[in-house]
Amino acid sequence: MEMMAAAAPEKERMEGWLYLLRSNRIGLQYSRKRYFVLEDHLLKSFKSAPSSNREDPVRSAVIDSCIRVTDNGRESIHRKVFFIFTLYNTSNHNDQLKLGASSPEEAARWIHSFQEAASKVGGHNLVGCSKSSWQSFRLCGSSRVSQNKPVDWTLYSSVQTESVTDVIAPSSWTIFGCQNGLRLFKEAKDRGSHGTWDDHPAIMAVGVVDGTSEAIFQTLMSLGPSRSEWDFCFYKGSVVEHLDGHTDIIHKQLYNDWLPWGMRRRDFLLRRYWRREDDGTYVILYHSVFHKKCPPQKGYVRACLKSGGYVVSPVNQGRRSVVKHMLAIDWKFWKSYIRTSSARSITIRMLGRVAALRELFRAKIGNCPLSDFSSGELGRSIRLQQNEADWSVDARTLTEDGKTRESLNEEADKAPSEHASLGGLNDAADEFFDVPEPSDYDQLENGWSYGLSPEVHSQDNRQAKLSTAAGFVKKLHDLAVQKRGYVDLQEMVRDDSTSCCYGSTLPKDPTCTMPSSCTMADPSTFLIRGETYLQDQKKVKAKGTLMQMVAADWLKSDKREDDLSGRAGSIVQKYAAQGGPEFFFVINIQVPGSTTYSLALYYMMTTPIEDSPLLERFVKEDDAYRNSRFKLIPYISKGSWIVKQSVGKKACLIGQALEMNYFHGKNYLELGVDIGSSTVARGVVSLVLGYLSNLVIEMAFLIQANTEEELPEYLLGTCRLNHLDASRAVLLRP
Repeated sequence: MEMMAAAAPEKERMEGWLYLLRSNRIGLQYSRKRYFVLEDHLLKSFKSAPSSNREDPVRSAVIDSCIRVTDNGRESIHRKVFFIFTLYNTSNHNDQLKLGASSPEEAARWIHSFQEAASKVGGHNLVGCSKSSWQSFRLCGSSRVSQNKPVDWTLYSSVQTESVTDVIAPSSWTIFGCQNGLRLFKEAKDRGSHGTWDDHPAIMAVGVVDGTSEAIFQTLMSLGPSRSEWDFCFYKGSVVEHLDGHTDIIHKQLYNDWLPWGMRRRDFLLRRYWRREDDGTYVILYHSVFHKKCPPQKGYVRACLKSGGYVVSPVNQGRRSVVKHMLAIDWKFWKSYIRTSSARSITIRMLGRVAALRELFRAKIGNCPLSDFSSGELGRSIRLQQNEADWSVDARTLTEDGKTRESLNEEADKAPSEHASLGGLNDAADEFFDVPEPSDYDQLENGWSYGLSPEVHSQDNRQAKLSTAAGFVKKLHDLAVQKRGYVDLQEMVRDDSTSCCYGSTLPKDPTCTMPSSCTMADPSTFLIRGETYLQDQKKVKAKGTLMQMVAADWLKSDKREDDLSGRAGSIVQKYAAQGGPEFFFVINIQVPGSTTYSLALYYMMTTPIEDSPLLERFVKEDDAYRNSRFKLIPYISKGSWIVKQSVGKKACLIGQALEMNYFHGKNYLELGVDIGSSTVARGVVSLVLGYLSNLVIEMAFLIQANTEEELPEYLLGTCRLNHLDASRAVLLRP
């Protein structure tokens, strides 16, 4: 797609070719190329590039403060890959416009332009939603509309913040070496275990690649033949299931000739998630899952990727990129006496793919002559260094199935190798499923053949009969697989709890030692806008909080639970009955699913809210104002790399990304944060729940200050959640 961004003297203008994505009467998607012009707050559509500004568009619409844009990620329609985003009107969910760009960079620029246009309507005083501005884009197809719109909170988090991080935190990595031009790091542990290695350590390689972050991202996402040009570990891969535009389940089979002697081939079944940050950084995250469509393969041992992925950040005006590649792998060794250093050495070798990627891009730009061999062949020809003890496996061990190296190699050789109008729009659903595509070179090259399943082999050797306890666990697992199709390896069985007394179900522990407890986080951990922010764009450490956290709830139910503060017997109502000056600010974070979890945090102040003009305005203004100002700063202070990368450390205007419900009372304002309103947010929280008991989560809440009079910002409150256990959530009974 060709695109231009022109700045007129008086009007802001964005224009270029996009694809209008629609569904026909039988539900099959198709695309129509149209030329769009976004000028100030007017979006115009043309069948061809307009020759002058006076040319009349086919259709047009007003982008006002009620128009939202969501990032739906990557999708393939009739063998063409689109990066899709959807415009929708919050005052009328039937009015949606689904558009596609040919690259993530182009999609990001359009998304940013739409957000800017919507946010500038009416200046700081947001105007009301226009119910007629979207008439030209009205649906004329199916009347079924998804109530859970796929809003990407990570997108809003990145677009609406200026800094890379809003948290002051020590580095979680310690360098331990340098190899082939890559710096090697291991994940830093608690001080008591400093300098030691875990059995399956998290290791990261960092290198600089002469390529744009977008080009590197496309290369990393490919599962086709081009991957052999740099990935010497990779034999074959496929997409098992497409969950949404940012998430899928993939199967990777590895070669074994780069593995130690006698080690059988390994494969991975992974949940892959990606996103793009506003600065052009791409994040790709992986972790192992179960899936009913891809059971263990004959001739392979399925290794467990506890967490891993890539972070590709542009440098030098985007001409080069810093690539971080992290892995924490349980290789499933077959002998208990094989040293853990051998597992570590295999992981380090696999991280060497960053060097191969670097050489691939260096060859593409002509900085060095091309070799007669592909980088994949060169990589596979290298063997483990025999002179390093950490890189060897006990020579006394046999192969995993008791066979010689020659017979194993013999088996390895046998292994498989018209006219469209803008009047009719498709119903934007949370999850998209593409039409199966023919098997051709292009399809294999981009690795997004959603209709294809990996080659599945029956298991010849049956396991011994499971014990009663193991059989019970297996039944629970099978039920979960049947329900969702895949199950995270970190998921656990959750038990029911007792009934609830609102405001007392999550105990407070200032010592931060009790599991499933909470306390206030250190405010100085978080960065907020200082008094001179509008001049220097600098943020400062927060010095304190306006309110104190007095209670918390950790609840579960079969439905969404709203207005906890207004329920009889709650801590809020107890204070209300006493008639005191206390005012409560309650944040109820709701995580949907077969079981809906609610994390409610109760903050209280005893001074009148009139003494805090920004808070007073927030309480008294309408929902549109609140959505444009309420901000969350998240921070995973203890936890795995994949969760930290998923959540990030940047402030997010969550009212612009998620559906918010507000509940008023005489002495309180409760904010219901519906995680279910975002496909991407659900995916991130689902990942977090899998690791929940191993995490320490810190959050800060504030109202964004936009004017000189409102600065400096201040925190409303903070919280620190210590190793929450989903099984300890209190069950709310009907």
